[in-house]
Amino acid sequence: MLKQITFIIATFTSILSLTAQSKNIHLNSLGFLTDFEKTAIISKPSETFHILNTDGEVVFTGETTGPTYQKDIDQKVWNVNFSKLNTPGQYILEVDGVGKTTPFTIASDAFNFAAKTSIRGFYLWRCGAEVKGTFKGRNYYQNICHLEDGYEDYIGNKGGKRDGTGGWHDAGDYGKYTVNAAITVGMLFMAWDHFRSKIEKLDLEIPRSNSNLPAFLEEIKWETDWVLKMQYPDGSGRVSHKLTRVNFSPFIMPDKDHEKRYFTQWSSAATADFVAMMAMAARYFQPYDPIYAQQCLDAAWLSYKFLRNNPEDKGFVQGDFQTGGYQTTDSDDRLWAAAEMWETTGDIVALKDFEKRAKELDFKVEENWDWGNVSNLGMFTYVLSSRKGKTAKVQKSIIRNTIESADKLVEIADSDVYDRTLGETYFWGCNGAVARQSINLQVANRLKPKEDYTTTSIGILDHLFGKNYYNRSYVTGLGKNPPMHPHDRRSGADAIKEPWPGYLVGGGHSATDWVDDQESYSHNEIAINWQAALVYALAGFIE
Repeated sequence: MLKQITFIIATFTSILSLTAQSKNIHLNSLGFLTDFEKTAIISKPSETFHILNTDGEVVFTGETTGPTYQKDIDQKVWNVNFSKLNTPGQYILEVDGVGKTTPFTIASDAFNFAAKTSIRGFYLWRCGAEVKGTFKGRNYYQNICHLEDGYEDYIGNKGGKRDGTGGWHDAGDYGKYTVNAAITVGMLFMAWDHFRSKIEKLDLEIPRSNSNLPAFLEEIKWETDWVLKMQYPDGSGRVSHKLTRVNFSPFIMPDKDHEKRYFTQWSSAATADFVAMMAMAARYFQPYDPIYAQQCLDAAWLSYKFLRNNPEDKGFVQGDFQTGGYQTTDSDDRLWAAAEMWETTGDIVALKDFEKRAKELDFKVEENWDWGNVSNLGMFTYVLSSRKGKTAKVQKSIIRNTIESADKLVEIADSDVYDRTLGETYFWGCNGAVARQSINLQVANRLKPKEDYTTTSIGILDHLFGKNYYNRSYVTGLGKNPPMHPHDRRSGADAIKEPWPGYLVGGGHSATDWVDDQESYSHNEIAINWQAALVYALAGFIE
C-alpha cells in the first residue's frame, strides 16, 4: 500500500513538473508539414532533445543550438530542429532537463483543419442570417439580426430606409465598414486565385444557396451582396463609408441589438475600394454566375467613372458616429481600383491610371500593410497579371520591389527567435499584419521561387499557433492554450464558456504585454481583415 501511495505521489509530482517545464518548449501546436521545416524554441538551458512516438520510443535525437539572446523579450533561448523527421504520425518532443510536449502531428494535412475553421469563421460572422455551427461538441448559435439595416438620415433622406442587410460583422462589434471589407475581400479573392485547387479540397460545411458556386466563393458573395448595397441609390457612383449605429452596442447577441443603424456619408477611399471589390467579383464570379458578375462590373464602372471625374480626396468625417472610423487617404485605394478594373476588363485608361499612380509611389511594395494602405493589392494584381500591354519598366520595378520586400521579411524572421516577420514592431492588430506578410512572400515565390519564402511563410504560422513568447496559440479554439476571452460580443454574450472558434486575435503593443482579456480591444479583438490574412496564410499549405 505504501508503495502504491509513493508511486501515486511520484506520478502526480512528475505531472506537475511536466506541466511547468513544458511551458519552456515553444512550438506550433497545430503540428508540422511532412516535407517542410520543423523547429521549436526552448526558453530554458538545454542541450539534447528527443522525438518520441506515442509508444514512447525515441525516433530522432538531436542537439539544441544556442543560446541566443533577444532584447525585446529579454529571453535567452535554444533552438531545436528536427526537419529531417518526415514520417507522418503523432510525436512528442522531449528536452533533457526541461520536459515534454503534448503529442503533436506530422502530416501533409497538418494545417487543413485550422484552414477550414478559419474560413468558416466568416460564415459565423454573417449579419442578417441565422448562423449555427458545432465545434468540438459545442453548439454555437446566432439568431437572425439587423434586418432593419439601414436608415438614410445621414445621406440626405431623413427617416428614409433602404435595404442594407447582409454582409459580415466587422470585428468584435456588429458594424459593417466598406474600407475594411475591401482589404478583406481582396485578400480572400487573392487566396482563391493563388490556392484554388487547395481550397476546393476542403469541405467547408457552409450552407449553400447557389449550387453553381464553390463554397468559398459563396461565402465571399455574402459580403459582396451587401457591398453592392453601399453604393448610393442616386446613380452617382458614390459609396457610403460604413453602415453602423452611432455608437457601439453593449456585449449582447446581435439579434438583441435594436438600435437604428445608418448608411453614412460617402468617402473617396470607400468608393475606390468598392470599385476594386466589384471588379474582382466580376472576374471571379464570371465562370459560375455571369449575370451576377455583370451586375458587379456595371457597379464598378459607375463608381470608377465617378472617381475619374472627381479626383479630389474626399475623406470621411465621423460627426455623430463613435463606431470605427477607418479614415484614410485615397491614393492607394484609387491605385488598387485601377489595377482591378484593368485586370478584369483590359481597359487601357485603367491601365494607364494604375501605372501613373504606381510610378508616383516609386513602385513601392510595403512590408507592413493593412486597410490604411492597400497599394500592395494593386501592385500584386498587376505584377502577376498575364494580360498584355504592361509597360516593361513598370513590371520590372514592381518585380524587383516585391522580391526585395520578401527578402527583407526573410531577414527579419531569421533574426527573430520566434520567426516573427514584424520583428520588434508591435501595434494594434499586429498579428493580422504578420499573417498578411505571407502574401508578400507567396507572391515573391510565384515570381522567383525560393525555399526561404516558403520556410518563412510556414514560420509565420508557427509563430501564430504557439512558437511565440507566450507559448500559446493566438487563434480561438485552435492549438495550445488558445485565447479564451477575445473582444467579441458573441463570445461575451452567449452562455458558452469557450469563445466562437477560429478567430485570430490582435496581439500585443509590445513584445510582452499581450493579455487575453475581453475588455482589452486593443490587444484581444478579432477582425475580418486579420482573419482574411490568416485564411490566406493557411490556404497556401492546405493538402
